[in-house]
Amino acid sequence: MEAEKLADLFRQYGDDVFRLAYSYLGSRADGEDVCQSVFLKLAEGKTVLLPGREKSWLLTCAANLCKSQLRSFWRRNVGELDESVPFRDESDREVWDAVMALSPKYRAVVHLYYWEGYDQGEIGDILHLSRTAVQTRMARARAMLRKELSNDEQLLAHDGTGHAE
Repeated sequence: MEAEKLADLFRQYGDDVFRLAYSYLGSRADGEDVCQSVFLKLAEGKTVLLPGREKSWLLTCAANLCKSQLRSFWRRNVGELDESVPFRDESDREVWDAVMALSPKYRAVVHLYYWEGYDQGEIGDILHLSRTAVQTRMARARAMLRKELSNDEQLLAHDGTGHAE
């Protein structure tokens, strides 16, 4: 692939690829590594992108690399660093923490649906899942988030002594 076309694709979709990898892996450095690997694969020239399907291919490739990384021996036996992501207010931080506490399979569908704007059929194509599997994961993820975030609200409604204010 010619350098100019590759640079255009990176400018257009690099952040999307990074955000998906970050949501899967929970680490900025790992997300950057996956993003770089995706575009290096594309630079090798062995892949032919269909017009209009570039973003889908890039995100599918990123998801596959993330899944491989999550299965690796090295990944399972190394502790994670605590990274701080800036947020405008504390409620954004709470939602982010709740999403990042989900397992990768739930984080991925939430990310692709809410942040990338894909519908459930497209998410199924990207993650190689049936539409029903995507719907199930979305329902479970929403239930987990609802429970986690409602627990936080209940804690905030108490004054620390166990009594409601």
